[in-house]
Amino acid sequence: MFYEDLGVPDTLDGRFDLVGVHVALLIRTLRRLPPPGPALAQAVFDAMFSDMDINLRELGVSDLAVGKRVRAMWEAFHGRAAAYEAALDADDQPALAAALARNVWRGAAPPGAPERLAGIMATHDQALRAQPMADLRAGRAVFAA
Repeated sequence: MFYEDLGVPDTLDGRFDLVGVHVALLIRTLRRLPPPGPALAQAVFDAMFSDMDINLRELGVSDLAVGKRVRAMWEAFHGRAAAYEAALDADDQPALAAALARNVWRGAAPPGAPERLAGIMATHDQALRAQPMADLRAGRAVFAA
């Protein structure tokens, strides 16, 4: 749906951005919970970037370049997550759509796609916040249908 209906580029960057959208929402939810929520948020972040490291190596990126690439991805994720969280906190759908257009489509989004993805993110955010801590601790994070 993300690639066909919303025109997210089916590239390494496009896939990174979609993973980042979902992980940012999960981390946002976990950080706001009582302990062990913040520790779980950190574990999710660590797991994401450990997986990115593995994937880059499997794609043939040299050992010397992997660290630099992962660092660049970490910085990109941090900036994107902060922009998404600020827009979600303010309930500012236009700001969220603008951040998504800038990041996911690099400014070349199909008409209406950033707004649709912003709506999907808001729905996912609500669904994650409604889940019991026991489910999240067990690794059962369910995004909205």
